[in-house]
Amino acid sequence: MSDAMNKLVDSVEFNLVIFSFLLHFIWEFVQAPTYAGMIELNHWDGIKLCMSATFGDVGFALTAYWITSAIARSRSWVLHPTLNNLLLFLSVGIALTIGFEYYYTNISLRWTYSELMPLVPPFGTGLSPLLQWIIIPVLVLWFTRRQLPQTDEGARL
Repeated sequence: MSDAMNKLVDSVEFNLVIFSFLLHFIWEFVQAPTYAGMIELNHWDGIKLCMSATFGDVGFALTAYWITSAIARSRSWVLHPTLNNLLLFLSVGIALTIGFEYYYTNISLRWTYSELMPLVPPFGTGLSPLLQWIIIPVLVLWFTRRQLPQTDEGARL
């Protein structure tokens, strides 16, 4: 593999995107029954909708990572995350989830929860997307950390 390809594959962002995509994509399918109309969609439309939501989740993960990196003043915080790093990363993802879920379920009405979705006050956010942004990011960070070379070289902002 070329040096440029090695550098890409060894980057936090590349690994974060790959693991985030894979895990969020699975979650999107598993939680499909908690959204109204998802079960009735034809197969291809369901895949497209889950894929779209997954791309949004990957964007949330990158945003949470970059904000945490800026505050930690290091892109390599993933290698040795502190509790503050982890809480910030999760908090950004949860805040984005609450904001986007509120917008899409109450303002644009792009989707609706089914009767299977427990709602969490005060904004009526679905429990499943909130759990998604607690469980999946922890796994993504774990997989990413295990995949990266254990060096801090060149990772400072």
